[in-house]
Amino acid sequence: MNAAVVVINAGSSSVKFALWTARAEDAELLLKGEISGIGRSPHFMAHDAAGKILADRTWDAADGGQEALFRRLLDWIDEHAAGGKLVAAGHRVVHGGSRFTAPVVIDARVIRELEDLIPLAPLHQPHNLLAIRSLATAHPGLPQVACFDTAFHAARADTAMRFALPREMHDAGIRRYGFHGLSYESIARSLARLAPDLARGRVVVAHLGNGASLCAMRRGMSVDTTMSFTALDGLPMGTRCGSIDAGVLLFLLDKGMTNEALRLLLYQQSGLLGVSGGISGDMRDLLASKLPEAAQAVDLFVYRAVREIGGMAACLGGLDGLVFTAGIGERAPIIRERICHGLAWLGIALDPAANARGEGCITAPTSRVSAWVIPTDEARMIAQHTVAALGDASGDIPNSATAGKAPVTAIKQSVIA
Repeated sequence: MNAAVVVINAGSSSVKFALWTARAEDAELLLKGEISGIGRSPHFMAHDAAGKILADRTWDAADGGQEALFRRLLDWIDEHAAGGKLVAAGHRVVHGGSRFTAPVVIDARVIRELEDLIPLAPLHQPHNLLAIRSLATAHPGLPQVACFDTAFHAARADTAMRFALPREMHDAGIRRYGFHGLSYESIARSLARLAPDLARGRVVVAHLGNGASLCAMRRGMSVDTTMSFTALDGLPMGTRCGSIDAGVLLFLLDKGMTNEALRLLLYQQSGLLGVSGGISGDMRDLLASKLPEAAQAVDLFVYRAVREIGGMAACLGGLDGLVFTAGIGERAPIIRERICHGLAWLGIALDPAANARGEGCITAPTSRVSAWVIPTDEARMIAQHTVAALGDASGDIPNSATAGKAPVTAIKQSVIA
């Protein structure tokens, strides 16, 4: 029976999962799915690699909480693993801070340090940690690995990571970390396969979705990125504001806004949703709307993307290629078209037919800078990192029945404490 790893991407009300073959390179997808509606009426759906539906059912919301959901999920995977034996779990963890710059096998110390980072990623980190704890309770013999969205950016130059604040604040961890690193690493690997010459050059990757950011890469390595200390910075997003004058925040606090109200404003009431006057934070809804507020939100998104891509190109000293990925980047040809037209001065000449197809290179043969649409695959990266991390820790993939007992026991103890 082949070894397999489960990849977990946990949010506030849903958990996405995928089962992959346990290979450090060329992992193969076995199945994937999602538990949505957690806390209300959990709905479980899964399909195999070919898209065939394997499960589509609603679970009892009162049946034991998230630990029970994970127990059900793992029992289901054991029954439907297509010949794969579950040996480990890999988690997407949004913030690794300055301590975690590579995937790490999870133990009690790791849990404590990740808890300290919750204020830096309040929308994501608590749910990532809850999934780790719940999985440890549901399957205490299963080794777990944390893979970080910040790690890909950890090797950038000091000047790209500093704020213009006193040095002791930087030394204390107040710095520009960057996010979406698993996505960017996935794109860097795909580009090396699709266009190896371009991958060795100067490329800006636009991860455009409900969360949106840019990454300037040289030779497949991060040079700079638009998100920074938290996932609020940079481009406007579905409900997040993006870059904002810190004086605005001081003004609102002076006017009596509480910290919690300010956090709600910046993370959940701003971005496309706020600019559109509450129409939607979903680009699909805004593009379908005839209301001027919706058009204004789209205009702002495009304008800021064009402006920031220009800044990323300046960091690289020029541009050889632009890659679109994530929900908007992969599925909104009109947004790609408008951004590329705004960057015509850089030498981008769009091929309208190729852009409409949304596959591979979408620029004309005469374009000095090529533009691409490449799907991101964060789950594959997590699966491969999980295998590599466990191999580094033990010399081989652990046996799920025996390995990982000590770190998982430590996780459970830390939860009780």
